[in-house]
Amino acid sequence: MDVLSIVLVAFGALELLNVLTLYLAPGSRRGNALGVFRAYERSKQDPEVHALVRYLIDWVAGTKLIFIVLLIGIVLTGSPETKVFSGIAMIFSILTFYSRLYPAITQMDEAGQIEPRGYSRTLAAMIASFVVVFGVAVVVYLLGFATA
Repeated sequence: MDVLSIVLVAFGALELLNVLTLYLAPGSRRGNALGVFRAYERSKQDPEVHALVRYLIDWVAGTKLIFIVLLIGIVLTGSPETKVFSGIAMIFSILTFYSRLYPAITQMDEAGQIEPRGYSRTLAAMIASFVVVFGVAVVVYLLGFATA
């Protein structure tokens, strides 16, 4: 299996673990579930708000499942060009975190709405590492084809 396929599969596996956490233990503090947000527990006090929160959690998990299945299809049947484009698409889609989600989670972190404090920086570093890994995999994949 080529390096780009390995990275796509590894990312899909991590996302699958996140989906399982969101579906089975949304209040967990692991796997980017919602337990780090203090408001998650407070939402349970208002059934209407908590129903919306649960709906949004399931929506995110379902969307992640779409990506996982697409990644499986790309790894199993995709051409080299499709795999490279998919790696680049993953980089750009993951980078969108920094345009809307990172500013929001940073504000919540600074306001003490997230436990543990500093979680926004940890999350930013993790997201950056995904981008770097995909970037390196695309370059290594392309260089492998250039020398073959």
